[in-house]
Amino acid sequence: MGFFFSKRCQVSVEMIIILAAVVALVLLLVSQLQKTGAEGAKKIGQKADDLFEKIDDIK
Repeated sequence: MGFFFSKRCQVSVEMIIILAAVVALVLLLVSQLQKTGAEGAKKIGQKADDLFEKIDDIK
């Protein structure tokens, strides 16, 4: 019985390690996407400001 219990524990530990690695990768991806989104929003804001300045110059 001890043999089967140790095998089950081994599988559980391996699954926990794999799950932790997957969670770490997801967090890294989310962090990168947030950074990219913030940079994109900043650039869109700059372009919008430039566009409004050009519109003001037309008048």
